[in-house]
Amino acid sequence: MSILDEILSLQGRSAAMTADSPLLGAVPELDSMAVVGVIGALEERFEIFFDDDEIDGQTFATVGSLVDAVRAKVS
Repeated sequence: MSILDEILSLQGRSAAMTADSPLLGAVPELDSMAVVGVIGALEERFEIFFDDDEIDGQTFATVGSLVDAVRAKVS
């Protein structure tokens, strides 16, 4: 996910991530402020909007759970 690379300054490390790759608690750069940045970038890139009650820790548990949340909003 290039958005993760951009927002978290991962310097290409997201290329090695899979759907099962853990995010929250596993990627030190993903703090509360970064979560807000990732959500904003996703909303802008995919022209979607997340209500506050649609986002929780489970959304950011893995790359796959984040992708699933975006897919659900896009479709």
